[in-house]
Amino acid sequence: MPKPYPREFRDDVVRVARGREPGVTIEQVAKDFGVHAVTLHKWLQRAALDDGAKPGVTRSEAVELREARQRIRLLEQENEVLRKAAAYLSQANLPKRFYPLVTELAAAGIPVTVTCRVLKLARQPYYRWLAGPITPSEVVEAYRANALFDAHKDDPEFGHRLLADEARDAGEAMADRTAWRITTANGWWSVFGKKRGRNGKKPGPAVHDDLCTVTDEKGRVRHEFTADRPNQLWLTDITEHKTSEGKLYLCAIKDVFANKIVGYSIDSRMKSCLAVRALENAVQMRGDVAGCVVHSDRGSQFRSRKFLRALARHRLVGSMGRVASCADNAAMESFFALLQKNVLDRRSWATREQLRIAIVTWIERTYHRRRRQAALGRLTPIEFETIMNTTVALAA
Repeated sequence: MPKPYPREFRDDVVRVARGREPGVTIEQVAKDFGVHAVTLHKWLQRAALDDGAKPGVTRSEAVELREARQRIRLLEQENEVLRKAAAYLSQANLPKRFYPLVTELAAAGIPVTVTCRVLKLARQPYYRWLAGPITPSEVVEAYRANALFDAHKDDPEFGHRLLADEARDAGEAMADRTAWRITTANGWWSVFGKKRGRNGKKPGPAVHDDLCTVTDEKGRVRHEFTADRPNQLWLTDITEHKTSEGKLYLCAIKDVFANKIVGYSIDSRMKSCLAVRALENAVQMRGDVAGCVVHSDRGSQFRSRKFLRALARHRLVGSMGRVASCADNAAMESFFALLQKNVLDRRSWATREQLRIAIVTWIERTYHRRRRQAALGRLTPIEFETIMNTTVALAA
């Protein structure tokens, strides 16, 4: 069964086919984008249905029907949770009193996610309780917190360092940093302390280690973006471009092995869903990508919960460089520089639609299939990957 193409890719191909110049056939457009002509005809027919040009069930109507069935099923599960939780709600005050009910409902077929949402519980504490109601670390943490609280109650003017000294004297050894964490979490502030406000935005912390750094013989740390096989190392970044209607944002994902853009997403807003869609499109185009390293900068889109969940869902490994350092993602910046020179700077763009078509056409037609690269032995990314995959298959 052939693999499905991402919806955003299909829409872009349909836009190019509809706006093709006189003399350009559907078959030529399909060849430029690497799809079969019959497939492109089917996409055009589906687009005509969605636009109302032909009678039939549109894609949006099918999606609405599917979503309605999902909502009905979800409401039935929520009603079952509330029905069985009536006794617990009347007498339980602590979250852990609900956890046996969550386990019971899960055995009855109610997902843990639904039960926790209805009862307003967090799932991670429940799973920790399920593995062990009381862990040794929680016991140690409780004794440390008691010692710090006793010291804070005796001397409210003490800061976390003095409280840590008092706790150590009482027999609870801990580092100053641990004392700071416990006192901060519980709000045990010194009466002389003053809260510090944020007077400016700072880059967010990295949620992944930098897996693309190497140390040479002289002890200097540098980045190395190399791969011995497809789906071993991906690079991703976001760039923005101006039009008369406003900015257009492109999130692209590049496979270092053949320098091929394996996934991209284009939108008028730079939100976390832009990076997630690009990642989902790449996974859908490449198939099994478990273990692949995805390197990015510390942008908020790549540190978002949605993007982290997408990485975990497809068993990808995250990697992050420094903030605002193009050298940490030089291979991706070089692609954006080529795009800027070959497409964006060639003319001014009146609408986002025009720029979008120009970007996807250059990526799929020129960059992938016509532009030969010295790093690939004067081959295009499509040619290089095809030859290498054939060689591997014959060797196997």
